[in-house]
Amino acid sequence: MPKIMIVEDDAAIREELALLLDNEGYQTAAVTQFSAVSDQVRQAAPDLILLDLGLPGRDGLSLCADIRKNSRTPIIFVTSRSSTGDELRALSLGGDDYVTKPYDIPVLLARIRAVLRRSGGPAGPEALETGGLRLHLAQGTASAGDRCVELTRNELKILAHLMSHAGQIVSRADLIDALWDSQIYIDDNTLSVNMTRLRAKLEEIGLPGVIKTRRGMGYQL
Repeated sequence: MPKIMIVEDDAAIREELALLLDNEGYQTAAVTQFSAVSDQVRQAAPDLILLDLGLPGRDGLSLCADIRKNSRTPIIFVTSRSSTGDELRALSLGGDDYVTKPYDIPVLLARIRAVLRRSGGPAGPEALETGGLRLHLAQGTASAGDRCVELTRNELKILAHLMSHAGQIVSRADLIDALWDSQIYIDDNTLSVNMTRLRAKLEEIGLPGVIKTRRGMGYQL
């Protein structure tokens, strides 16, 4: 399981990124004290670093240069600074990619997978499987036996979250958190609509009732 270290001083963004990556099957570590970040990176030994530019005490550019003195760990800058000059300097100092906020979640995840592949490190799970159900993350499809169905982005996220917690009860609040991104607010009604559609698609491939409703608690795969 790839470990991704988040170096971001905005607590809300840091927590959002950690939740997103946890739901995608990555292990996460987050910097919350910014006095000795390079030492924390060495101790954590991550497979990839998500690095903001505007950090307390020193900016991400100087931190990247410092990390590069001792490590080739891939670095993706995730920042609100969108000038060409900042991007060029970040890449010239050893950054592997540059993503501007507000980021599109599927694009950010694709960039993470691409950088991990280029570095020779693990790129995260390509598929999840449980009880005869297989979820193909890159293709956005679910299959059982020789039957296959295409999923929307929300259906994919719901099923991935349930499969990552197979056998456990997952609350509606947890699923809403898994669906939420920086641009679209997902409410309870939207979750219900997506769950109904997902169940219908799973029935198409011969898996009716695979997602069980646990009244008052949530859902269970």
